[in-house]
Amino acid sequence: MADSPIRETLGKSRFFSGLDAAALDFLAANAVEKTLDAGQVLFHQGDRADHFFLVAEGHFSLGIPALEGPALELQDLGPGMVVGWSWLLPPNRWTFQARARTKTRILAFDGVAILARCEQDAKFGYELIKRFSALMSERLAFARQKMMQEWKPLGFA
Repeated sequence: MADSPIRETLGKSRFFSGLDAAALDFLAANAVEKTLDAGQVLFHQGDRADHFFLVAEGHFSLGIPALEGPALELQDLGPGMVVGWSWLLPPNRWTFQARARTKTRILAFDGVAILARCEQDAKFGYELIKRFSALMSERLAFARQKMMQEWKPLGFA
């Protein structure tokens, strides 16, 4: 497995850096490469979340749909960045939406299989939880900052 293109991409990823070879092999075995055209939606807020993604090429816009008008774009996610953490926690529904800004190549990981491995292998699970916890914190802080800039509610800094 160590010589597959997916495994090679994982080995170069900063997000997966430090995972042992067996963990990287398992992740690679549970990933497929996909291509999306510009404007194509990867997932909608509220949809079932059972995958996560690593951007290999291109860019995604991560956003929150508005009640009226266009979505609030929160962050641009490019090569090397992981998209999605909602697969990890019940109720396993996307909390944001992601749309390809450009033609994009991604690795899509089977969150169901990976979550089952996390339950069986505490070391593997802990290593992923550390990474995804940091990702959640970063995304939520960025979302809060962006919403404050856009909506400017009184009394908030």
